[in-house]
Amino acid sequence: MSEGATVAKGTQEKKRGFFSRIVLFFKQVVDELRKVVWPTRNDLWTYFVVVVVFIVAIMAFTGVLDVAFDRLVMWALG
Repeated sequence: MSEGATVAKGTQEKKRGFFSRIVLFFKQVVDELRKVVWPTRNDLWTYFVVVVVFIVAIMAFTGVLDVAFDRLVMWALG
């Protein structure tokens, strides 16, 4: 273990209360959310279109496979 981790661990010897830990958690969440680089409206629209096109392509591929296997089973058992 590094010295920095030992020092940091030593400074946190004092136990926090239940509600104090909850408040600290939400403060840390807000601090992390401030660091997030949010997409622009244009980026968001582009991501949305990419996801919808990908889903439609997967649905079409699955549908083609379903029809092909249906025909194959109907021919084999038919």
